[in-house]
Amino acid sequence: MLGSAVLNSRQHIGLQRVSALAETVRSSVGPNKKYKFIQDDTSGESVLVCSCFRIIESLEPTCAVGQLVLETVQAHHKVYRSGSGCLLLLAGAWSRAALDCLHRGISVTNIISFMSEGMDICLDVCKESTVLFEDLAVTGRRTAAPRGVEKTFTEAPQGSRHMQRATKSDDMTPNMSVRRKTKLSRHFCETTLHLDEPDVPGVSHAAEMLSHGCEGSMKLVVEAFQLQSKKNQELRNPMFDISKVMTCVLPGLPEGRACVLHGCVVLLSHEQVSVAHQIKERRLKVAFINGDLTHTYRHLGFKKPPGVQPVSERSVPSGSSKEDEWLEKVVEVFLSLEVNLILTTGLACESLIQTCCRHRILLVERVNSPALRLIANSSGALPVTYPTQLSEHCVGTGVQIFIWTDLSSYGRKPAAAVNISTGGGVGLVTAVITSCVDGKLQALEDQFWACAHRLHHALKDRVLLPGAGATEMLCIHHLQKAAERHSQADADRAQETKTGTAAGLHRGHVLQLMADGLIDYITTVTVNAGRFSAVEARTVVSRQLQNFHRDQIMAGKFSQLALEAEGDASADKTPAARIYDNLSVKQEAWRKALDLVFLVLQTDAEVITGTGRKGEDNLMLL
Repeated sequence: MLGSAVLNSRQHIGLQRVSALAETVRSSVGPNKKYKFIQDDTSGESVLVCSCFRIIESLEPTCAVGQLVLETVQAHHKVYRSGSGCLLLLAGAWSRAALDCLHRGISVTNIISFMSEGMDICLDVCKESTVLFEDLAVTGRRTAAPRGVEKTFTEAPQGSRHMQRATKSDDMTPNMSVRRKTKLSRHFCETTLHLDEPDVPGVSHAAEMLSHGCEGSMKLVVEAFQLQSKKNQELRNPMFDISKVMTCVLPGLPEGRACVLHGCVVLLSHEQVSVAHQIKERRLKVAFINGDLTHTYRHLGFKKPPGVQPVSERSVPSGSSKEDEWLEKVVEVFLSLEVNLILTTGLACESLIQTCCRHRILLVERVNSPALRLIANSSGALPVTYPTQLSEHCVGTGVQIFIWTDLSSYGRKPAAAVNISTGGGVGLVTAVITSCVDGKLQALEDQFWACAHRLHHALKDRVLLPGAGATEMLCIHHLQKAAERHSQADADRAQETKTGTAAGLHRGHVLQLMADGLIDYITTVTVNAGRFSAVEARTVVSRQLQNFHRDQIMAGKFSQLALEAEGDASADKTPAARIYDNLSVKQEAWRKALDLVFLVLQTDAEVITGTGRKGEDNLMLL
């Protein structure tokens, strides 16, 4: 048969490809993000990446399994912005576990059943191990000090969801400015974080424990939260609305210039800067366009009938074009409404931008959709799809422009960054991300959004999980205990009945393989932290499992115990602060990893039927 291939029925190629793709991100899982260049062999272009999500996205896998992996990671990243590395690494580890089960003759049905049972064990452990966000906030309030007093946090609170709070919220210290110096340890990596803030009680303290090595980005997130909190008087259960947060990536400035501002910060070209200076700090009339500002743009869902050409499109007057007619009509609409500022979520044609500049109208493209809606609501405007739909009641008023930084004299692109503000309490804030290295801007923006989503989900879930491998260690312990219990019970039953219970014995083996996958994850993160080799890391993890103490694991001392086990001289000097993970992010990453394995496993099983010609029972022609 032309193009046929011979495959062994036991070789599940899909699972092998998942495992191979997971290996490409192994060195990027954990606290120490190493930048990598990924080059396109066709175009010769390269991109600088450091996160697992960006690596797998830049590789652009073309095979069916690769596309499935990419879509799974993209779906997770879109909601949580972190945990992609955990998802990929566990998917690879559990794919190898499923392959091992297949080689042992365990049926696909039993593999899925037993691994699902293992996942249920892990999720139960997570529920039992959660720490109330309020317990962390209590410690954050109690350790607050007046400005100028510097405190060093060496140990985090000892509260879990099952422990009664010892301190009433009425006894808490009120809001005050503090300066905190915290030793952070995300998987055994120590750094220092400084926060100067008018603090919303306890939130900044929890943010420190969720930074995961991205101290600068989390500092910006805390500033954004505080700016929002000034508009939100609900301090007992504060929320962080990330739909009212946007980023502006500004190259050419040092990273220390990064900040958070009220309003919507956008970048302008050299032609637009002069217009911005002419209309700055004035109360402007503004129009909002939901889409592109081009003569060919049609709203989503509009489809022109193929092969149909209206008569008007054929009879174009000489010396004029359809685009010129559209341009003249649009500018006439803007001038008749006396609009000074136009914001659009899409792109605008260059000729329209230049024409607007000549009429002292500032046209800003690529505005964040939620930001555009917030500014429109605050100014009393109504966004439209096409500029010809504009009328007096669609135009807003009261919007102002402020020049945040002007780089036009340096000949740089972009030439300036301006702040578009309504002066109202809409709660819209912009994090300005800066760097002198253009290739780092994407990574810095990703780090900001990862930290923002961690704080958002922490405030939404109201609970956290012990981090730095502590939750995984608890799950491994419970999985191993369950595996031993099943194996022993089935072995005893087999001796009594003399018939054996293969399915029961397999259950214990599958649970142990799932535990091994989590051990592989912890070991990888430990190695990437830079303190251990692979052999040393696995030895430390094995030793801690043999001498398991739940209280020590829950107290966040796993990383400290690991350092002491290796005789690190600095381990007993400054105990590292505890690190926490998001409950919803971790659970969803684990679920998606296992669902991916199940989908590929079942698909492989359907493709590999095991039927073949005589003498080739294990072969199949595709």
